[in-house]
Formats: sequence, C-alpha cells, structure tokens
Amino acid sequence: MNAMMKTVAATALGAVAGVLATLWWSSAAPAPAVEDTAAEPLYWVAPMDPNYRRDAPGKSPMGMDLIPVYADKADAAATGTVRIAPAVTNNLGVRTAEVVMGRLPSLISTVGYVQYDEDQLQHVHPRVEGWIETLFVNASGDPVSRGEPLYTLYSPTLVNAQEELLLAWRRDDPALVKAATERLEALRVPPEAIRTLRDSRTVSRTVTVTAPQDGVVDTLQVRQGMYVKPGMETLSIASLDHLWVIGEVFERQATQVQVGDTVRIQLDFAPGREWEGRIDYVYPTLNTRTRTLQVRVRVANPDHVLRPGMFAQLQVATTPGEQRLLVPREALIRTGSQSRLVLALGEGRFKSVAVAAGRVGREQAEILAGIAAGDRIVTSAQFLIDSESSKTSDFLRMEEHTRAAREQVDDHSGHAREHTR
Repeated sequence: MNAMMKTVAATALGAVAGVLATLWWSSAAPAPAVEDTAAEPLYWVAPMDPNYRRDAPGKSPMGMDLIPVYADKADAAATGTVRIAPAVTNNLGVRTAEVVMGRLPSLISTVGYVQYDEDQLQHVHPRVEGWIETLFVNASGDPVSRGEPLYTLYSPTLVNAQEELLLAWRRDDPALVKAATERLEALRVPPEAIRTLRDSRTVSRTVTVTAPQDGVVDTLQVRQGMYVKPGMETLSIASLDHLWVIGEVFERQATQVQVGDTVRIQLDFAPGREWEGRIDYVYPTLNTRTRTLQVRVRVANPDHVLRPGMFAQLQVATTPGEQRLLVPREALIRTGSQSRLVLALGEGRFKSVAVAAGRVGREQAEILAGIAAGDRIVTSAQFLIDSESSKTSDFLRMEEHTRAAREQVDDHSGHAREHTR
C-alpha cells in the first residue's frame, strides 16, 4: 500500500512539474515580431537639387524643406521605380495626362518675311560702251512704268550703226537695210528710235533706254555722266504684282512641309486681313545660323499693299500623318542620347522609361515605342522624378554588379580551397 501511494505521488509530481516547465518555456519564448507596414523614407532630397541627399529631415541650401523619397519591397524589384508621398506630390504640383492615339495636328505656326519675286526681277545692261548723259530715276525705290525713260546713253558705236542704216536706205539695198536694222535691234535700240530714224533720216546723238516693265527700282548702280560698258548692270526693276514670302520652319518640323502646302499669311500692320498662297519651293539646305529650313510662298499682291521687308506670321497646313501615340509636348524629356517619359504607376509610384519619339508639334509629340495607349504620364515636375528614377536604376545596377563580382570571388576562393585539400 505504501509503495502504491509513493508511485501515485511521484507520477502526480512529475505531471505538475511538466506543466510548470511548459508554461515557463512559453512565457520565456520571444513573441513574434509585428511587421511594420508603415512606409518609411529612404532618404530626403532638396526640391531644387536631387543630388543633395540627407538621412533625416532638414533644410536644403536654399532654405527649403527636404523632400522624403519612399520605396517599398514591391518597388525594390522594379528597377527605377520611386515612391513619393501624396502630400509631397501635391506640393510639387505633379500633374499627369493619359497617352492617347491620334494624328499629330497638321498646322505649323512660324514666321517669315516678304521679299521681291526674283523671277520677276528685270536687270538693265547696256550692249555698248558709252556715257550716261541724262538719268531719269534718282534712287532705289522710285516707281517706274513700262516704256518710261530710264536714262539717255551717248555711244559712238550707236551713232555709227545709225549711219550705216541711213546709208543702206540711200542705196536702196534691202539686204543692207535688213542687216543694219538687225544690228540696231541687237544693240537694244528701241523700235521707236528706229522708226524715228527712218522718218527723220537724221542720226540721233543719244539713245533713250526705257523701263521693260512696271515696278520699282530695286538697285541703281549708275549716276549721271558715268561711263558704262557692255555687261555692266545699270539698274534693276522689281515687280510688286507678285511677291515672295520666305518662311522659317524649325528643323524638327522640316519633314512635314512639302511643295503645294497651303499657307495663310497675316501681318501686324493689317489686323484681320489674311493672304493665302502655296509653297512653291522648299530650299535644299538649312540656315546654319538659325537652324531653320526656308520655304517659299508666292503671293499675289494686286493692290501693292505688301512691301518687301515686312514681317509675317505663317500658318502652314501640312498633310496629316499616321495614327500614333500622342503625349503632351512638355512631358517629353530630351537628352543628348535618348528621350524619356515618367510613368505614373499609381499609389505614389513613378518610373522613368526610355521612348522613341517621332514628330514634335506645337502642343503634342508622337511616341513610336516605349509606352502604350492608356498609360498615364507626368507632365509637370517630371525632371525631378526622372532624376530620382535614373539614380535608383544606376544604384541597383551597381549593387547587382557588386554582388556578381562578390559571388565570382567567392567561387574562385572555394575552388582554391578545394585544390589545397
């Protein structure tokens, strides 16, 4: 009986000891850590200088509050993705726009200037040597009419040619008359002067040179009493009935313009009035000083309101292009090597991506590759975000290269230890 009581007591004591030991071990074991899901800033940067980084809040060299930059575990796997707090996003004035499909607007706004139509420019050259006895025009810009006297020329050669024609008439030799008449015509003696010579049978000491067309004197190279010789330009006459407007098209828009495009022209001196013409020539080279391509528009000017030298605004209606992805022009970040856009991924996440840009219009730009329709992109404050995204990508690539190099070194060390064994 005593032995049985001892056995029961020992068993009960062991059970109690086991329970107490279990309770003590459970209380001594550490409680599982609660995962802190609150996002914490990685670092703080200056709003105007993303290169200025700090590990704690503070002020930038310009006295502005530093901006926290966040990144979570999901973003760690996405190279170049950064996270910005909503309050900071609002303070930066970040705006977004949707990528859409469409045609780039086919209207190009540019400037130009009015000049003479060089196809209508008439140059006056003497065919013989001589002296200008009387000059009837005084300066460039003087208006002239067709047939109006420009100057009188004394030339011994013309005097001799007239005498030869008179001699042929006196001899009544048709062949000589024809040859002498053709010589005077070749020397640009006006038909009226030849008829006067035939009627009066008197040699004229001077010959009057008349205007070949209506217009204004463009250049005047001579003065009264000057000696002239064949090939010398005495003056030129420009017509105001048709003028050229030379437009300056930016290099990025050069491929959009072509011969035949309609152009509307406005000038500051005539508000509300508009002229219309078509591009009749696209110059083959760019202006090296302005980096623009020149286009030529021929414009009718029957009332002579347009004057050479005037400044004009041009609206060029070009041929619409193909359907492309379109983004606001200000969203496109252009560098020396590539073009980029900043994608808005939602929940404060942003990522800079490289894109292939096409034509750039006044308000929109074409994107050929790199994004898809419906994506949202940043249109303001994108340069700061792009800088952060690029840096994050660079740092991650550096870490990957360092990790790969370390693993390579470890592999070599392991092989070396095996060989030493």
